[in-house]
Amino acid sequence: MALVLPQLALPQLQVAEALAALGAHTSREALAELLGVSDDETACALERVLEVLADHALVWPDGAGTLRMAGPLRQAWDVPLGLDAPLRELLASTTSEELRGMLVVLGVKPPGTKSQRLAALVEHHSDPEQIASLITKAPAAARKLLERRAETATGEPWQFIVFSSGGLGLEPGERWALDRGLLVQDRHHYGPARMPAEVALALRGPGWHAPFDPVPPTPPLVSVNPAEVDREASAAATAFAAHAASVLSACSAAAPTRLKSGGIGARELARIGKAAQADDTVVRLTLETAHAAGLLGRDGDHMAPTEAYDTWAHQEPPQQFIVLLQAWRNLPLTPTQARDEDNKALPALAGAPPCSGCVQARDGLLSAATQLPAGQGVKAASELGTSIAWHRPLADSTPQDTTPFAAVIHEAELLGVLARGTISTLGIHLHSGDTQALSNECRRLLPPATATARIGADLTAIVTGTPTAQLATFLDLIADREISGTASVWRFSPGSIRRALDTGTTPEAITADLTAIAVGPLPQPLSYLISNTARGHGRVRIAPAVCVLHSDEPALLAELTAHRKLAKLGLRQLAPTVLISRSALNTTLAALRAEGYAPVTETAQGTVRIEKARPRRATAPVPAPLRTTARNSGPTAATHATKTLTAVDPNTLATRLLAAQPTTLEPIPSDAGAPPTTDTEKIIAGWAKRLPYSDIRQFAHAIDAGQPITVEYVATSGNRTVRTLSHLTLDPPYLQAWCHLRDAERVFTLSRIHSIMN
Repeated sequence: MALVLPQLALPQLQVAEALAALGAHTSREALAELLGVSDDETACALERVLEVLADHALVWPDGAGTLRMAGPLRQAWDVPLGLDAPLRELLASTTSEELRGMLVVLGVKPPGTKSQRLAALVEHHSDPEQIASLITKAPAAARKLLERRAETATGEPWQFIVFSSGGLGLEPGERWALDRGLLVQDRHHYGPARMPAEVALALRGPGWHAPFDPVPPTPPLVSVNPAEVDREASAAATAFAAHAASVLSACSAAAPTRLKSGGIGARELARIGKAAQADDTVVRLTLETAHAAGLLGRDGDHMAPTEAYDTWAHQEPPQQFIVLLQAWRNLPLTPTQARDEDNKALPALAGAPPCSGCVQARDGLLSAATQLPAGQGVKAASELGTSIAWHRPLADSTPQDTTPFAAVIHEAELLGVLARGTISTLGIHLHSGDTQALSNECRRLLPPATATARIGADLTAIVTGTPTAQLATFLDLIADREISGTASVWRFSPGSIRRALDTGTTPEAITADLTAIAVGPLPQPLSYLISNTARGHGRVRIAPAVCVLHSDEPALLAELTAHRKLAKLGLRQLAPTVLISRSALNTTLAALRAEGYAPVTETAQGTVRIEKARPRRATAPVPAPLRTTARNSGPTAATHATKTLTAVDPNTLATRLLAAQPTTLEPIPSDAGAPPTTDTEKIIAGWAKRLPYSDIRQFAHAIDAGQPITVEYVATSGNRTVRTLSHLTLDPPYLQAWCHLRDAERVFTLSRIHSIMN
């Protein structure tokens, strides 16, 4: 049931709620009357809705012409339409004598058996005219109470009033209503008195109907040219494919580091965006879709490209794009969500719990855009938000959305699914699930990768479209990328040419490779830049050395270099009178002396260091003598204590010990590592590694007993909050609970619960 309801549109949910309010066996006429269906067009719409519900096995007609409802459907709403259970259900546990008393007060002759009395009472209360006549004769307090109870259920937040046990504390007029069955109290006087559905409907009057909106909202429309839609969708898809290739190439060059709390933080996202010349939204969308497609994976404390990325990087842009587009279609989250409900920054790839409402938001968007008239689109894409809410009322919108479903609409525009306020051919095939047609459309709209570049005299290289992986890698090596998108621009500089030379590439090879990719001959300024940079490259060399050996005798240094037993020092001759060693100074000195040479060491100033062995001395201070009690703290306390210990009388010592105050021992900590005893404790101990055993026991008791609990929780953004949770449901590695801080149901990760506060 939890998987079916989010897939229903608004009228289907409205009919399902109305059926849940009417009960398990309801006629079509009663349903139509409750929904206010009065014309043929609305009646046909109701039939179509019932057919959809029947396809999902939620509602079906039986042989008697009544509508039967799936059992769990009634439980999907606590109070469907604000109506409580029918009178027959509320009075099921009432005694026959109590039913007789209600009928007598109502002026109805009570039958003989309990079932007959219950049927007579239900028949009386099912007549709205009799209920209305009864209310007109009620005391003012009772009439006001009943009208208020009926009004609070007509779409307003349901208000529960908790009464004390034993029937005490009844509201004015409530006893009058209880005696006549207009309100029903639990036999154990637990909770508020409940109003039967028949009574509530009668009090609302014949003019009240349950909401039923079979027609979707119609936003303002404008005419659009299909050719313009194709061009805009092609430009958006091409730009995203180029940006995605740049983002993943930046991740391949330097894998982003994960936060300790999980995910990729704002600093790493900014670094990737700067390297790829892409904004934060595109970076987040690319990372999430690539991770879902298996192109990125966790590698210790980093998120690195997988082997599948190497294959993907050498594919053409249409094949690259379709992989990310299909991953976006089924993502169980909103990838561009950058803020939580507290407006705190969220990391990317944080591993949040799956969100079915996010998938339904995309379904609603595609359904709403598909049903727009041909050749027409909305004035602004944001106006599709109301249509999405109609097609998927249970879809989730992000806290950062300024208009309904702004994030998912913006993602669709970035991917070319929406263009000119309507759905593109990419979106049509994505919605239908036709993979082959979608692949053909991607090849039609996205141009193939470009393998050539136009190199200008201003030392720039311009590539129109998406560059091939080989071209992008080569240009990233010898130039600095300035712009990415439908056209990419690289700029040559002495630093970029030097970077290529540092990899061992020769200037002749650079010139030859540039000539192979250039459209036309190489500009003269670029040739001069390469030759000038190569001329100065390597004129100064830096060699690693731990210590330096020098002497005025070149023959002696040549002998040391050729000495076989000194080869382990890694000696290398830089000049006739200079050697460098890859070993430490003390190691080199000891090895030379072991072979019969007599070297000396120098200070940093070049003077000979004088070696003088100093005797070893202790640096710790001598401990002070032990002190006695305060009364013996004079100058001779230590001496006096020593004399006393040697001459003390055993009887006197025993008397002092008996007269002394008993010493209070520190209690043994309760968290002594005792093993968990219950299954709930074992599950919590396995996932909530930070909790001590006392917190685990308290946590498990709250779950098993259904009690609220206050915890210290660390969000994915790293912020610590104190939350009071109730209605706890354990679903390892998550905890589903009602959060009193947010006043909504939330999913918590067990490993992020750091302590139990109560």
